[in-house]
Amino acid sequence: MKNKIVSWIKKQVRDSGAKGIVMGLSGGIDSAVVVALCKEAVGKNSLLVLFMPCNSDPQDLLDARLVARSLELKLKSVDLSGVYNNFIKVLPVAGSLARGNLKPRLRMSTLYYFANKLNYLVCGTGNKSELMVGYFTKYGDGGVDILPIADLFKRQVCNLAQELKIPQNIITKPPTAGLWQGQTDEAEMGIAYNELDDILDKFCNNKKQDASLAKINKIKRMYKSSEHKRKGAQICRV
Repeated sequence: MKNKIVSWIKKQVRDSGAKGIVMGLSGGIDSAVVVALCKEAVGKNSLLVLFMPCNSDPQDLLDARLVARSLELKLKSVDLSGVYNNFIKVLPVAGSLARGNLKPRLRMSTLYYFANKLNYLVCGTGNKSELMVGYFTKYGDGGVDILPIADLFKRQVCNLAQELKIPQNIITKPPTAGLWQGQTDEAEMGIAYNELDDILDKFCNNKKQDASLAKINKIKRMYKSSEHKRKGAQICRV
């Protein structure tokens, strides 16, 4: 699996005529796995790794630095907190989701700034579990050029992290998109990743489901309602 993904990354960079890869390192398991794969694919001199705090938990920076050190990579920090705070001031009052989704969209803009500057590809860190139920921000963390682990369920990402020798506390850290203080993926989705992966795996392979009907229907609704996020903008044919 690892070698196949690394070869795929190399091909994407080569075929696009890009000189390297830029990506964000959040301190979580997905970005840790992807950055390790990208380093193997293009080498550390052609890989720009950014930490982009946006009123973020200070622990995230410590975790991102831990991953960077373990892989002998330089970590560049671009603090977007001030930009975000000023942006919010000129916008009308909205709920936590609208405010939270601004953060990954600011990060996407930052990544593409560097990508344009250096002729790099923007590499995303989304996994299959999140993509299938739409647990990502459209034109935020979903706004990327390549998605190396998008065909891996979360549990497969965890297994790959062990193979890549990602620090153990990163592997066991509760996944969070960091959209607001105390937010976690599983709490927001209302289902544990193990249950989600099991339902999605059976759904993809037309196997009999073991989960409750309520949870199965919930995941089906999430999949259907997020279909627009997995497609490009729809065109009116005339």
